[in-house]
Amino acid sequence: MKVYLANSLSNEADIAYNNHLAELIRGNIDNIDLYVPQENEDINDKGTYADSVMIARADYNELKSSDVLVAVLDNADNGVSFEAGIAFERGMPIIGLFTDVRQQGRDNEKKINALISDGTENQFIYHNLMEIGGIKIVGKIVDNKHDLVMELKKINENNNQGE
Repeated sequence: MKVYLANSLSNEADIAYNNHLAELIRGNIDNIDLYVPQENEDINDKGTYADSVMIARADYNELKSSDVLVAVLDNADNGVSFEAGIAFERGMPIIGLFTDVRQQGRDNEKKINALISDGTENQFIYHNLMEIGGIKIVGKIVDNKHDLVMELKKINENNNQGE
């Protein structure tokens, strides 16, 4: 099974988290081919040069040959949204990983009442609903990396049973 990991590559924290997720996925799922764009040095070695067309072609080719998209949703990254749109259009399963801690407390009446009485007191998060809806249509959104691994294992097992 080929999996494409989509997340921001904008800073050291993103890159470190992507490395962590890649290690977790590779270490827990057998027979997986994981594409992590930051590992493609032809387009992502910041000491060299790759223009937008080179990057788009390289990542698109990897995405269209993948079986599953893992989309990290914590950063509201335009690239992740674009990759999710391509995967959606192809009917590819998408697992959205949304770990933002502001999801917590959705049942807290004080937070809800504060939001109702004053919209500037929004202690929750907003994410583009078209992207969220598209992911829900073809896949699932999980809120932690362990559930991500479990969902990938399920898809991998289903793929192996169909062979």
